[in-house]
Parts: sequence; C-alpha cells; structure tokens
Amino acid sequence: MTALQALALALVAIFGTAVVMTREPLKQAMVAGVFGLLLGVLFFLFQAPDVALSQIGVGSVALPLMILLALTRIRSHDE
Repeated sequence: MTALQALALALVAIFGTAVVMTREPLKQAMVAGVFGLLLGVLFFLFQAPDVALSQIGVGSVALPLMILLALTRIRSHDE
C-alpha cells in the first residue's frame, strides 16, 4: 500500500465519521458530497476507475442534490 492510498483511507474514515456526526441536514449533505468524492478518489487509487466514476456521479452529485431538493420541499411545506 502506498502512502497516498493510506492517506485516502484515513480521509475516507474521517469524513465517514463526520457525515454520521453532523446533525444539521444541510451541512450533512455537503459533507456527504465530499465523502462521496473522496470515496471515488479512493476507488481510483485502488485501480477501479469504473467504480470511481460511478461513485463520483452518484455519491458526490446525485445523492447531495436529492437531499437538498428534499430539504427545500420540506421547508416549503412548513411555511
């Protein structure tokens, strides 16, 4: 294992914990997006570029976008 792979593993572990520990949904969506991007980088470093592209598309774009859309819809119904 290279130093870059070890660093990526450590960052994924830190941001995975940060996603769980974040209480506010808006901040959690942003942290989850960064976590998805880091996970995609980790997959790329472990020589799985097809999985990395899928992860970046879903984990760092689609999932946070869906969370943000759900939050705006919930907030519009509350008003």
